[in-house]
Amino acid sequence: MPAATKELIAKLKSALGEGSVLEGEAAHEKAQGAWSHLGSPRAVLRPASTEEVSKALALCHQAGVGVVPWGGKTGLVEGAACEGMIALSVDRMNRIEEIDETGGTATVEAGAILQALCEAVEAKGYFFPLDLGARGSATIGGNISTNAGGNRVLRYGMMRDMVLGVEAVLADGTVVSSLNKLIKNNAGYDLKQLFIGSEGTLGVVTRAVLRLRPKPVSQDTAFVAIEDFDNLPKLLRHMERALGGTLSAYEVMWEDFYKLVTSEPAKGRPPIPHGHPYYVLIESMGGNQEEDSARFEAALTEALEQEIASDAVIAKNQAERDGMWALRDDVAQVVNTYPMFTFDVSLRIADMESYIAEIREAFVAKWPDYSLMVFGHLGDGNLHVIPGRFPDASPETRRAVEEIVYGALQKRQGSVSAEHGIGLEKRPYLGWSRAPEEVALMRTLKQALDPKDILNPGKVLEPVPHAQAAE
Repeated sequence: MPAATKELIAKLKSALGEGSVLEGEAAHEKAQGAWSHLGSPRAVLRPASTEEVSKALALCHQAGVGVVPWGGKTGLVEGAACEGMIALSVDRMNRIEEIDETGGTATVEAGAILQALCEAVEAKGYFFPLDLGARGSATIGGNISTNAGGNRVLRYGMMRDMVLGVEAVLADGTVVSSLNKLIKNNAGYDLKQLFIGSEGTLGVVTRAVLRLRPKPVSQDTAFVAIEDFDNLPKLLRHMERALGGTLSAYEVMWEDFYKLVTSEPAKGRPPIPHGHPYYVLIESMGGNQEEDSARFEAALTEALEQEIASDAVIAKNQAERDGMWALRDDVAQVVNTYPMFTFDVSLRIADMESYIAEIREAFVAKWPDYSLMVFGHLGDGNLHVIPGRFPDASPETRRAVEEIVYGALQKRQGSVSAEHGIGLEKRPYLGWSRAPEEVALMRTLKQALDPKDILNPGKVLEPVPHAQAAE
C-alpha cells in the first residue's frame, strides 16, 4: 500500500475510531452487494454521525482520494462499485429520530432501512408510500440518492416527492443542513434537489425529513387478464376514473414473465390461467373497506362487460394479496433461469407495443434462441426489460444488446433509466436520453460542488480529466 494511502487511513482511524475503518479481508467481505461483489476498496468507513462523515470527507478531499457512498448495496447499475477507492457505508447511521404525528413527517438517518421505517410509521397510524422489492435491505439514503420509484409511483410519485428536507455533506466536508419540515417553502433554491437522484456524486446524504401519509384503511388487489395492448391503457384510465383517486398500483406482466413466475420451480401459482398475452396486478387503497371494495369490484365488472378485460380475480384476504404481489416481485426466477441482462427504461405508454415488437425482431434476427421477459410499472411508463439466452455475457454481447434496447428507445425519446440511476453501467448512454446542454449543466454542477471529483468518481458522468485519485 502506498505511503500516502497508509497515512490517510491512519488519519481516518484517528478521526473515526479504530473499529470504524475496515481494511483487508474485512473490507473485501463488506463489499458484497445484493447482486454482485462491488470490488476491492482500499478501506470501508463506517461513520456513526454526520460529524464523522464530515471529518472523513474532509480528509479524503485533502488527499484527493475517491469516496463511494454505500447504502443497502442493492443497486443494479454499478453505482456502488468501489475498486481502488474508499467506501463510506452509512449502515451505523440507521436511527429513526422522530415521527411527528402532528406534522406528518419522519426524520431519519440515511442508513435507516426502508421496511423498518414503514413499520415504525404504520405503528403510529401513518404510511410511507415507497415500496420496492429490496424493501428489507434498501436504505433511505440510497433511495434518495437514486430517486427510487417502486410500485406506487402512479399515486404517490417518486422518492423526491416524499422528501421535504435533507442534511448532506459536500466533498470538502461542509455540512449543508436543510432539514425542512414544511410542505411549502419557496425561500430560494430548493437545495435538496441537488442530492436527490444524483447518486452520491454531489454530496453524501446523512439525514432526511420525509413526508408521511395517513395509513390507508382499505386495500383491494386483483389480477386481470388482457387480450391486446390497446386495452392496457384503456383499463388503466377506466380504473382511475372509477376509483376516484384511490388507484395506487398498476403493474403489467407480459405472458412470458407471468408463465415463468407461476410455473415450477417457481413457488407461485397462477391466479388466472395461462394463455393471455398480458396480465395486470391492480391495487387500490382507500378509507372505507366495505365501500371501497364494492367500488373496486364494480369497476372490474364493468371492465369485463365492456370487454376491456377478459378475466379477473380479486384477492379475498391478505394471504392472497401477498401471493399476487409475490409474483410481481419474483425477479429472481429470471435471474436464476437464463444468462441475461437487465434494463430499466421509461417511455410513453403509446410507444410501448411498437418498442417491444422492434426489439423482439432485432433479437430474433441476431440470436434466434433468445428470450425476453417484460414487466413493470406501466401506469407510470416504466418497463423492466430482461433479454436472455445469449451465448455469453461478454462486454461485446452486452454492448450489442444495449444498442438494440437503447437504440429503439432513443428514437422514441425514452429514458435509459426510469428508476435505477445511471451508475457506471449506463454512463455511455446518458447522452441518448439527455440533451448536450443538459449534460453540460450536470458537469457544471459537479465541478462547482466537487472540483476534485472525489465523490463517487466516474459514476453518472465521465471522470474529470484533471481529477486523479492519490496513489
